[in-house]
Amino acid sequence: MKSKILLFAIFILTFSVSTFAQKSGKKYYITGQVLDVNDQPVSGAIVFVDNKKSDAITDDKGVYKVKVKADAVKISIFKLSCDLLNEEINDRSVINFKFNNEILHEETVKQENTVDEVVNIGYGSAQTKNLASNVRNINGQEKKYELYQTVFDMIKELPGIQVVDEQIRIGGQSNLLILVDGLESTFEGLQAIVPRLVKSISVLNGTDAAIYGSKGGCGAILITMMGNSK
Repeated sequence: MKSKILLFAIFILTFSVSTFAQKSGKKYYITGQVLDVNDQPVSGAIVFVDNKKSDAITDDKGVYKVKVKADAVKISIFKLSCDLLNEEINDRSVINFKFNNEILHEETVKQENTVDEVVNIGYGSAQTKNLASNVRNINGQEKKYELYQTVFDMIKELPGIQVVDEQIRIGGQSNLLILVDGLESTFEGLQAIVPRLVKSISVLNGTDAAIYGSKGGCGAILITMMGNSK
């Protein structure tokens, strides 16, 4: 009887210490496993905490480990095929995820870019050789675009992009983040843009689009207009 009371007391003390550590403002670790619809481990998935990208990714066994603040609310798992799962943390230290749909492999886009080409990636500019994946880019200053009727006509030239009924899709997904001179826009907003006034268009997906958190999960379209110095 005494041994049972002692074990119960140890359990309560351990639980209390753990809870206090999480409530006292200190950071703590959350770990878990990510599986696909076939219960196979998902590797290379990116971990977000409160819509902010962390340095954590799942290993070849689908396992992740990420340090979070005590007041963190949500943890998300992002796979490069535009699959995104969310879970409320609720003081948990072990959170597992399972995708309910088939995960598509990210399309490999072949583009004839030189290694020194500079493209707009939304948070400045970078050379394509330094990016995690190819960024599809349009130089709007080319003469041919003066004759185009809409921005959609320009974008449909890019490999791996589908334009149907003024809807833009990447890998079948249309829930894209659209930024025009850094301001969020919509497909409807793109209808008003005159092609000859477009300086450049960059299309990001995969890890390059992940800088925008869950909003850029399916990809991002960045449009810079003439006269913008960014």
